[in-house]
Amino acid sequence: MSLNKNQVKEKILTAISQHGQPATLQDYASELGYIASDDFAEFVKVVAELERQQKIVIADDGSLSLSHHQEVLVGDFHQNQKGFGFVSVGELANDIFIPRGKTGGAMNGDRVKVKIIREEQAWKDKSAEGKIIAIDQRHLTQVTGEYTPFTSDLQAETGFVGGVKLLNKGLEQVTAMVKDQGLKAVDGEIVVVSIDEYPTSDSPFKIAGPIIQKLGHKDEPGVDILAVLNMFDIPHEFPDQVLNEADQVADEISNQDLQGREDFRNQLVITIDGADAKDLDDAISLRKVGQKYELSVHIADVSYYVKEGSQLDAEAYERGTSVYLTDRVVPMLPQRLSNGICSLHPRVDRLTMSCVMLVNQQGQVEDYRIGPSVIESKYRLTYDTVNAILEDEDPVAIDENKAVVPMLREMGELHQILAQMRQRRGAIDFDTKEAEIIVDNEGHPLDILVRERGIGERLIESFMLCANETVARHFDQGHLPFMYRVHEQPDAKRMQSFLEFSSTFGLRLTGSSETIKPKQLQQALTKIDGEPYEQMVSTMLLRSMKQARYDTQALGHFGLAAEDYTHFTSPIRRYPDLIVHRLIRRYKEENSQLVKQSRLVADLPDIAEHSSNMERRAVDAERETDSLKKAEYMQDKIGMTFQGIISSVTSFGLFVELANTVEGLVHISTMKGDYFNYIDSQMTLIGERTGLRFSIGDVVTVKVVKADVDSREIDFNLVYSEDQENQLASQARTKTNKGKVKRKKHRNSQEANHDKKAKPGRQSAKRTHKKQGKRTKAEKNIDKQKRQNKKFVIRQSKNNRRKKK
Repeated sequence: MSLNKNQVKEKILTAISQHGQPATLQDYASELGYIASDDFAEFVKVVAELERQQKIVIADDGSLSLSHHQEVLVGDFHQNQKGFGFVSVGELANDIFIPRGKTGGAMNGDRVKVKIIREEQAWKDKSAEGKIIAIDQRHLTQVTGEYTPFTSDLQAETGFVGGVKLLNKGLEQVTAMVKDQGLKAVDGEIVVVSIDEYPTSDSPFKIAGPIIQKLGHKDEPGVDILAVLNMFDIPHEFPDQVLNEADQVADEISNQDLQGREDFRNQLVITIDGADAKDLDDAISLRKVGQKYELSVHIADVSYYVKEGSQLDAEAYERGTSVYLTDRVVPMLPQRLSNGICSLHPRVDRLTMSCVMLVNQQGQVEDYRIGPSVIESKYRLTYDTVNAILEDEDPVAIDENKAVVPMLREMGELHQILAQMRQRRGAIDFDTKEAEIIVDNEGHPLDILVRERGIGERLIESFMLCANETVARHFDQGHLPFMYRVHEQPDAKRMQSFLEFSSTFGLRLTGSSETIKPKQLQQALTKIDGEPYEQMVSTMLLRSMKQARYDTQALGHFGLAAEDYTHFTSPIRRYPDLIVHRLIRRYKEENSQLVKQSRLVADLPDIAEHSSNMERRAVDAERETDSLKKAEYMQDKIGMTFQGIISSVTSFGLFVELANTVEGLVHISTMKGDYFNYIDSQMTLIGERTGLRFSIGDVVTVKVVKADVDSREIDFNLVYSEDQENQLASQARTKTNKGKVKRKKHRNSQEANHDKKAKPGRQSAKRTHKKQGKRTKAEKNIDKQKRQNKKFVIRQSKNNRRKKK
């Protein structure tokens, strides 16, 4: 054997880890080239040693798999409301299943140590099973919920003054007991409990601690949103030292601030935002250069004011992002900065970081420059105004903004060029519906609208995408440490599920789930443009994608079909953008080798991971708030009927989405008139007798029967169409008629038997003879006992012969 034993072991372990299906010792010997007799004998010894060392497991069928029995793995625990859960471990492709009773007192989100008790069986699609043996770090130190006081008898019995119904996701089964040492609350008050007693093996669903904060009664305006912020541990008040530091930032720009900046104050620079936006962090300008376009994207230079190592910087890092809820914004930076000196208000000088790009008619950036700058925005336009000018050709809007109209029209041209360029390369347009919840002064929902994205919104998006790609490409090609926004190739299993799902709509995609290209998915969405199920297929495709995240490696952006991408354009509300600006400044002002050795570059991986986590936290909080307000909005709609589209089909029912994006469940138990079977491959429910089918994308009518704000659940009942009612009624009549025919046949049979008994012929005589030949039950039992006795005698005889031998 040419390789030493340790090298052979490494090759075997690598081969096993990369195999997607079971393989035997002989398979691996052939694969690794050890088929000669001497080599194979040596190979077998190495495999046997790996098994003795418990590094591999040899199954009953001879297949080899890696063993984790002796390893203690560390990962994050995700608990299901039924009590079981999963631990995600970075080095493992699949999560470890943790059965109920083996969670070791861990709670949702905890960092835990886990030991494998059953190896993964990938070929059976079974994940590894484990048990949690220790908790490294608690994810939650406090919980939020509704307080209920105990009676004096219950207090004496339990030793606690009350209990809290938790609002935190993943803790539906956990009971929070309140100790007497903290704040005193009243029935129905939303409180925050500090946890000082965590679940144990004996009490896996009980925690305890004192009340440390009272948010207000559950019916008070705004308390529901405060509860959500506390549930997700999102800080919504700035510490005094951070506010004091923000107060020290100057309100105006000095001459010293202008040193080393390109001056764009004489150019026609504008901002385009929503009408209610206050933190304006991007501005744009455009001029034609022959047949090409010089596009300038100017971004608020937040990193100039938020210095590395400052209290402002530490707080921005912890928050990671601004959080946009229905009736409020929880900013990443104090308002003195976010709405003040950093916001690009019109007719005042502002410090910016600019990316100036020369774009040709094919949408390619031929030349660019990136660096610090100063601007004065001349116009503060809204999306509605830009849409009125470019889409509706509104004469009033055109006249009021005539100085900027020619540039806007050229911007519209460039947007179309950039959009076509992205489409040619395969970018996927996930144009999903986004709800806009209108609330009154007390936060109660008045209406739910679907946000419309006009050319103004799309135009800004195109220009920001172009700047983000240009900045990312510059640093990637320069091989300089940097922060990227990445969106990796979809998981093969999830993509395979989508391919199977989309085939039910006649979409046949070539290629495999492992190597599918964005262009193929984009073309699939184009084929179903305008179909009733378009939104559903787009949503399912989005669910099959990996989450975008931040990374120090330029891994590309699958959804945009871009090789390089970063976030450069929103430093007021996203911490990674602030870091990108900081890096741009450092590389411009310092030697790149010194920057590479800096603390900032060393911290980039941690910053990327933390920022990704904070982004997910913000998204979860925004979804939770939307669900809460949608349930509240539907409370006075109970009993009303609406038309909707089936957005998802499960074994327990249908999820139906209304035109305003409100989604509710039609539970299968409420679907009367038939027994419905779930066809997993088609995601369809089919009536066993009627053949009624309910699939994703079907238009249905539903009646609202439940809207629970506490659980965020909305329930519907199906209102069958006239055709469906007729189908159900027809089947019911058929069933009744079949019953009548069956009963009639039974009566005719009885009459015929009566006639045969009255007039016995040859056939009757034969039946009588057979009947006489039947043995009684007693006779059968006697025969059975004889057979058993015979078997016993034979068995005894064999045993005696064995003894003699």
